Amino acid sequence: MKYKTRISAVALGLFFLFAFGAAQQKQDMQQRRLPAEINALKPTGASAGTSGVTGIQTRVLKGDPEKGGLYTIQLTVPANTTIQAHTHPDDRVATVISGTWYIGYGNKFEEKQLKALTAGSFYTEPPKSAHFARTGKQAVVVQITGYGPTGTTYTKP
Repeated sequence: MKYKTRISAVALGLFFLFAFGAAQQKQDMQQRRLPAEINALKPTGASAGTSGVTGIQTRVLKGDPEKGGLYTIQLTVPANTTIQAHTHPDDRVATVISGTWYIGYGNKFEEKQLKALTAGSFYTEPPKSAHFARTGKQAVVVQITGYGPTGTTYTKP
């Protein structure tokens, strides 16, 4: 009788553990944030998933770019910033939230290859595909989603 009671208690405990875990996972996946709520998130410097250039502010909106799995980061890149050619190991998609983001593809920074992307524009960063960017007279906010872990490797022209 004691054996059956222990099994029932363990089963009940496991049920609650899994139920709580599933509810917690569902909570983690469900997010609704207004721009003001995103802006209220404490930014870090140029962290994983960025070019590493000084002055970039990063807000992690979902996941962890340093670990396996889906992540979304929002970058604020200061005015008059140039980012040399680099790659990331993961497949990424991005949307320009504000400002004008000048981006090009290739193993070295080439001004003539830049395309001006205004707010609402979309672009991709295929895995290991070299790209480069710059900002103009105003800061730019870009939102990037990828599947980590991510990193940055600068190319050698």
